[in-house]
Amino acid sequence: MTPHAEALGRARTAADFAAVIALLDTDLSQAIASRQGLMQAEDCAIFGGDLAAARAALDGCNDTIATLERAIAVAGSRRATAAEAEARADIEALADEIEGKAALLGTRWRAVRRLVEELREELFEADALSRAIATANGLFDAAGLPRLKVSLAATRRAAMAGPRAPVPARLSRAGLAADRQLLSLISTGGALDPRPALRAPVAGATRKPKTPRG
Repeated sequence: MTPHAEALGRARTAADFAAVIALLDTDLSQAIASRQGLMQAEDCAIFGGDLAAARAALDGCNDTIATLERAIAVAGSRRATAAEAEARADIEALADEIEGKAALLGTRWRAVRRLVEELREELFEADALSRAIATANGLFDAAGLPRLKVSLAATRRAAMAGPRAPVPARLSRAGLAADRQLLSLISTGGALDPRPALRAPVAGATRKPKTPRG
């Protein structure tokens, strides 16, 4: 019992107390198993033998069992206290980690805002250039020189071609919605690539006359 008592005194963490409890449980199981034999020895000593010694041995075993049970209860209580303290320490460590991530998040959002503002400026410049080219295309048509026209759609699609960043496996709904909005700016048929409505007439195209069936 003394080595276990020393181990219990040295224990600090929940794992330490769990190890001591395991040792105490083993000793308790052995003591309980021994008590059965001592009880039988006491019964035999009643009919002849050293009854006092038999009872002293049984009492000693019962004392050992009671001591072990108290030690296990104390160790269990201390283990629970240690586990609570460790859980609080883990929560505090998590709080520190989250505080650092919050600071990093703020930095990321500031970068996003800067990039969005840069994107808006580029879109404004691109829109001005698109309007200038569209005006020139109209003049070329009016002058009967359609060969001089520049295809805005072809220019834009060539500029937007290229690899895209992969979407993370765990992206929030808000992140997915924002990603779709951003991709709509560079995708074919997106916000900056208007397409004619379904069945809308195409400039320069002529419809075939309907012929009667018969």
